[in-house]
Amino acid sequence: MQTINGTFIQNLPIVEGDSNRGHWLRGGFVIEFGEDYPRKLAFSSFGEDKVATHRNIPTGTPVQVRFSPESREYNGRWYTELRCISVLPLVQTAYPQPQAQPMPSPQPAAPIQPNLGFDSKQQPPAPAPFPSTSQAQPAPVAMPAEKDDDLPF
Repeated sequence: MQTINGTFIQNLPIVEGDSNRGHWLRGGFVIEFGEDYPRKLAFSSFGEDKVATHRNIPTGTPVQVRFSPESREYNGRWYTELRCISVLPLVQTAYPQPQAQPMPSPQPAAPIQPNLGFDSKQQPPAPAPFPSTSQAQPAPVAMPAEKDDDLPF
C-alpha cells in the first residue's frame, strides 16, 4: 500500500454493469502532484461506497490518497492500475469551526503555604555555605602507572 499527497483535479466517469456476482460500479479520479514538474495520476475505485468517497470533493482540494498499485499482462501487453483504498481531504472545510468561548475572569486564589518540613514557629535551617574559589583547590589526579602490554592503544 502506498500513500501520496496531491491536488484533486477531476472525477472520472462512472461505469456500471451487471455480472454473475451482481451489480457493480466503477469510478475514478485524477490528482496532480509535484511542485517543479507537476504530474497527474488517475486512480480507480470499485463499489458504491468507494466511489462516493471522492464524488463530492471539489476541484483544487489538497488530498491524501492511499492506494495499491497493480500490473497485469494481457495479450503480451502490460497494464497498470492504481486502486484507491481511501482518499482524504487535507483541508476540511465542510465542518463548522468551533466558536470562541469567552475566557472566565481569573479569581484571586488563597495563598498556599508550602510545607518546608519545619513548624512555622521555627526558623528554617540555614543553608550550608559554599566554599569560595580561593578555598577550594582541586585534588591532584593520580595517573595509573603505565603497563607494558600487547594492546595497540
